[in-house]
Amino acid sequence: MLLSLGKIVPSTVKHQFSPTLWLLFVISMLTGCTASQTSYLRERGELSHYVDSELKIEYPDLDHQPITEVAQTRAPISLSKPDFDKPWELSLQEVVQTALKNSKVIRNLGSVTPFGFADGLSGRTAGAATVYDPAIFETDPQSGVQAALSAFDAQFTTSMFWQKTDRPQNVNDSDFGFSPVNFKQDLGTIDVALTKRAATGTQFTLRNQTIYDANNRGFGRALPSDWFTAIEGEITQPLLRGNGTMVNRIPVMISRINTDVSLTIFETSVRNMVMDVENTYWDLYTAYRNLEASRIARDSAQVTWKIAYEKFVGGIETAQAEAQSQEQYFFFQAQVETAWNDLMRAEQSLRWLMGLTASDGRVIRPSQEPTQAKVVFDWQESHEEALLRSVELRQQKWAIKRRQLELKLARHNTLPQVNLVALYRWLGYGDELISAEPNGLKFVAPGSTAWEGLTDGNHQELRIGIDIRPPRIGARQELAAVRNAQLNLKRDMVRLDDMELNTSHLLATAMKNLDYNHRQAQLHYNRWAISQKEVDSAVALYKGGKTTLDQVLQAQRRHAQAQTDYYRVLGAYTKAIADVHFRKGTLLEYNDIQLSEGAWPGKAYADAMDRARQRDASRYLDYGFTRPGVISRGTLETLATQDLADAVEPAADAIDDAGGSEGEDKSDKPTLPSAPVLDFSPALPTPAKPTSESDI
Repeated sequence: MLLSLGKIVPSTVKHQFSPTLWLLFVISMLTGCTASQTSYLRERGELSHYVDSELKIEYPDLDHQPITEVAQTRAPISLSKPDFDKPWELSLQEVVQTALKNSKVIRNLGSVTPFGFADGLSGRTAGAATVYDPAIFETDPQSGVQAALSAFDAQFTTSMFWQKTDRPQNVNDSDFGFSPVNFKQDLGTIDVALTKRAATGTQFTLRNQTIYDANNRGFGRALPSDWFTAIEGEITQPLLRGNGTMVNRIPVMISRINTDVSLTIFETSVRNMVMDVENTYWDLYTAYRNLEASRIARDSAQVTWKIAYEKFVGGIETAQAEAQSQEQYFFFQAQVETAWNDLMRAEQSLRWLMGLTASDGRVIRPSQEPTQAKVVFDWQESHEEALLRSVELRQQKWAIKRRQLELKLARHNTLPQVNLVALYRWLGYGDELISAEPNGLKFVAPGSTAWEGLTDGNHQELRIGIDIRPPRIGARQELAAVRNAQLNLKRDMVRLDDMELNTSHLLATAMKNLDYNHRQAQLHYNRWAISQKEVDSAVALYKGGKTTLDQVLQAQRRHAQAQTDYYRVLGAYTKAIADVHFRKGTLLEYNDIQLSEGAWPGKAYADAMDRARQRDASRYLDYGFTRPGVISRGTLETLATQDLADAVEPAADAIDDAGGSEGEDKSDKPTLPSAPVLDFSPALPTPAKPTSESDI
């Protein structure tokens, strides 16, 4: 038997094949079963619409023009092309002001942050703070203050539904019409509600419900359809969980604390940037002085080479000595170029911090000299100030206040939910919903209106009761939340203790570095002055043939190194002063910088005035003992910056000049004025003014 679709075919039926089927069978046997490319009758061979890759680099269609500082960037100044238009003399205050003015993105070089200058764009910009961050956090729709306050906003809800029913019933025709065989109904419902939660946890609800019902259950119905409407007011008062302004305002206070934390993060970024600006400014100053010392040493080596060459030609000096003097010249020439490169690198770093173009034909040159006077800080006063004003400590204290509130809320959530509920309802029935002309008809009279019955107040209902919802037996989740909050609080407390200890150590280290660098500046200045005497003496003796060339060359190297070390330590001493202010939290005040909120839009001021007038005309509602506790001490009164002159230790003797040699070539660029007058006493007896002969 053969099975077919729908019938049984006897197996005795003979199989018949058409000639076409036989031809296809023969072709398939000759060709075999091999895979082949599918062919199409209308294929044109144009496959430009086919994309043979799933991912490829594309560029967004964004209408954005580079800023002026980018579009007008000139070719960089280099060793091969050292020419520039003019030097641009700037004081430290001018540099800081320019940096703050151009810093919508708070830049840093990594001196006090994990990001370095060479980390690329991801480290420089993508993760950097901006001036918009506090406002962005404040307006966050999930965790901002306004988002937390929205829990107390009035909520309006409405719903409208129309339902048509045509449903057979499990009845027979002999039920005398008590229930129709097919139930048919037109049902419409409209619900409108306004809900408001108060700070005490009380929830107020004003609700209106309107129902239209028309059905075929005719037995006993006076009207084929009817309207129902009701206005009800409901009050739900938590008695345990959710009761009181304290617990209901905790989310708002936590959001406010998070905003204060974001402000500390922003302040930290600004402070770090100012510290980077100061350090880079004095690094640039040191680079200029290093270039000056290298150039003087190179010129001196060139003159010494000339003297040695003349002696070699005259048969007085050996070829080795002449080559040695030549090697010294090229050594200092390499030092000059290295100093040039270091200077341009420091200048570009300062430009980047200031938000300026990489190159504009000018070279920034510090016009301000480092501080040479000895600055003394009172340890006890500075230590107390550091523990009070440190931004990091303030941030951690805010974190502790947040943990305390979270613990209080977690303990509160272990209470059962016990709500006192009271509802009062006015209702009305009618043949119609509303009519322009009241007719005084009462339901179930034809022509009666539901709203007329509602406003008459003949039908009123009351419901009052208690709704109890305790935690799950054992309250393991709630108790775990309490324990977790306790541990988080304890962790942040010990972190605060460790941070205070670290702050104390860092301040002590900064003060020790301050004293160390001042003493080192004294020693290196005297070393510089004495090395100049050594050079003058060695050159004079060499000219007279009383010493070797090697002694002259060694003296010149020591003199150049002493000058470089002096200005390096002098710059480090000035940076050490800023570091003390950094550690005790007064760096911004030290630079006369204050953080404040930007101006509001005009409408914001108008709205604030309207709310102030409303509050002035309203009566104050005292929430009593449930009022939240104080979490903030308010703003800190600005401490007067200690005048630097009050911290200066008087000098016993003054050193008139620490400038370069009289024969210094002033034509080379860049250059600085002569070295400043020093206010501290030298560690050794006052040396003579360091000078050099005009031919050196």
